[in-house]
Amino acid sequence: MEKQLILAVGREFGSGGHEIAEKLAAIYGLPLYDRNLLDTVAKECNLQPEMLKRFDEKPRNLLLSRKERGLSNSPEYNVAHLQFNYMKEKAASGESFVIVGRCAETILKEYEGLISIFVHGDIDKRIERISRTMKVSAKKAEQLVAETDRKRRHYHDSYCELKWGDARNYNIAIDSSVLGIDGTVELLKQYIDRIMQNR
Repeated sequence: MEKQLILAVGREFGSGGHEIAEKLAAIYGLPLYDRNLLDTVAKECNLQPEMLKRFDEKPRNLLLSRKERGLSNSPEYNVAHLQFNYMKEKAASGESFVIVGRCAETILKEYEGLISIFVHGDIDKRIERISRTMKVSAKKAEQLVAETDRKRRHYHDSYCELKWGDARNYNIAIDSSVLGIDGTVELLKQYIDRIMQNR
C-alpha cells in the first residue's frame, strides 16, 4: 500500500468493533494492534508485560498523581503514554496499521493517513451478543456492557479533550446492529476506499 492508512477503531462493548477491526486489518493486509500493543511496548522497553497490564486502559488517579517537569508518578499515566508514544512512532515512520481503542483517534489525529471509526450498537443486541459469546446470562451481560463502557469512557475522557463516542471525534460513527458485522465491514470498506482514492 503506497499511501499510509491508519484505521483507529473505537467501540462500545458488544458492538463487534474488535471483530470489525480484525476483518478490516485482514482486508487491507495490515497489522492489528489491540491488547498485544502492550506486549510489544514492554518487549521494546525491556519491561515485564504483566506489570504493565495492571495499569492498562485505566485513568490516572488525579488525587494521588503529580507531574513535575513532564514526568508523572502515576503508573496508569505512564503506561498509557508508553503506548501513545509507540503509536506515534509507528505513524511517523509511515507504517500503516489498525489500532483498537487506546485513544488513537485523538493521539494520531495529526497524521493524514488516519481514518477514525466509532462502532456502536443497539443496547439489546449488544447484550445478546455478549451473552452468547461469553456464555453468560442476559443480566450478567447487561452488567458487563454497562461496566466496560463506563471504564472505556472514563479512560478515554481522562486523556482526550472530546468525549468517548462523540461523533465529532471520528470520521465515521456506525451502528453495527443495523447491518450486522459483515455488512458494517462492507460499508466501512467502501468508505475507506473512497477516502483513499481522494487522497
